[in-house]
Amino acid sequence: MNEISRRDEISLSGAALRGAPWTAAAIGGGVTAAAGFGVSLFTDGGDLVWALGLGISLFALIAAIGAVSKPDVGDRVTRQARLWSLKHPWRFSLLPAGIVAVLDYPVQLVLDGEGVFGSAWDAAWHGALVYLISAVLTLTMQGRARSSR
Repeated sequence: MNEISRRDEISLSGAALRGAPWTAAAIGGGVTAAAGFGVSLFTDGGDLVWALGLGISLFALIAAIGAVSKPDVGDRVTRQARLWSLKHPWRFSLLPAGIVAVLDYPVQLVLDGEGVFGSAWDAAWHGALVYLISAVLTLTMQGRARSSR
């Protein structure tokens, strides 16, 4: 039996994300949010909620892809978790998507004024997009798992 529980999958995803480039992710997400807000000021009067959602999404994408981009770097546990993530990209991407949904929900709720359910819907959609993008990008990097053995 090679089946592991959902809790173990989340633990493996978290271990793979332990060595993520968090500084680069924060800078990339912040710069994207600022640039998005600046552009939206000139086009439609400024949409802070959209810009912050974009920044949060890019933050999680940079962290996720940066974590699995070098599967042979880090301690033994991190390397094994990254190899697992490269072999199971759809399961690995659940954690970055959840991070986006959790971080984006308060932004939607406080700043957008759509209410509890509308904010949850928007945050879930942002998480779903990050899930799809990070899984596809991780899927394209599966050759790194084969080459690092």
